[in-house]
Amino acid sequence: MKKITKDTYVQWFTDMSFWRRFEDKCRSLYLKQKIRGFLHLYNGEEAIPAGLTHAMDMSKDRIITAYRCHILSMAMGVDPKKIMAELFGKVTGTSHGMGGSMHIFSKEHRFYGGHGIVGGQIPLGAGVAFADNYFNRGAVTLTLMGDGAVRQGSLHETFNLAMTWKLPVVFICENNQYAMGTSVERTTNLQDIYKIGLSYDMPSAPVDGMDPVKVAEASYEAIDRARSSKGPTFLEIKTYRYRGHSMSDAEPYRNKDEIEQYKKQDPILKTRDLLLKNQWADESQLSIIEEQAKERVEECVRFAEDSDFPPLEQMYDLVYEQKNYPFWGRI
Repeated sequence: MKKITKDTYVQWFTDMSFWRRFEDKCRSLYLKQKIRGFLHLYNGEEAIPAGLTHAMDMSKDRIITAYRCHILSMAMGVDPKKIMAELFGKVTGTSHGMGGSMHIFSKEHRFYGGHGIVGGQIPLGAGVAFADNYFNRGAVTLTLMGDGAVRQGSLHETFNLAMTWKLPVVFICENNQYAMGTSVERTTNLQDIYKIGLSYDMPSAPVDGMDPVKVAEASYEAIDRARSSKGPTFLEIKTYRYRGHSMSDAEPYRNKDEIEQYKKQDPILKTRDLLLKNQWADESQLSIIEEQAKERVEECVRFAEDSDFPPLEQMYDLVYEQKNYPFWGRI
């Protein structure tokens, strides 16, 4: 794994500050009805993409995930202006305005979604890894899911095949404690989610998801194992979301005291404090980074605002590959 240096921490602080502001702005825009449909925010979980991308080979490794996907796609290199445009439903978006918040995709940056079906991405991630293995590409696919998705039967089928075929895939549960509004402890007798992998003899471990260093170290070990043809790993990255499941979530299932306790572990504040403690940056330098993050977010909004909505005929051009598809006129 690349050494974690002063520059690493500065980059992490820069990235995570921008990601947090981006999501906060999305919330504001949703309330103004600039963004519509579903919106799932990533506040509090920023250490995960920071750590994962530090451990990955960014020239060939891949990520596939669920619908809380804005920040993970940015971490993979997708232009945040195009992501914001997609949220606005504009033609300049990552899916030409046809996917929205839950369906960010970029083949160019090896980001394969953005999937709205709970757990639907788990077998797909193994399928991508199967293709990489078949064509000897040397790539590893990181397949992320929420703690609710591990209840899906497709996870068990996928784990069995991935271990049988020793696929180059890392399964990652982003355990933010709640599946929509239901806590982990209410849905399972086995609250240590990583232990699910052990029944398949899959190397499995819990990870502190509020610390990018811990995420980077654990994921690098798992990625290296996968790339060495030793098969998959299952990581339970324990994190916490500061916002509701989605914008429609009134959060009656938890109290403010719980949220405030987790905010004391905020990965952005941890990184900020470390930079100051080691005298790698001072308050004025960090303030400049935060102001630059704010301006970058406003650039994204301006880009989205200035972009056009897609023409109606685009719906048929993008959905149906077959030009003479015989049924579209009857829908």
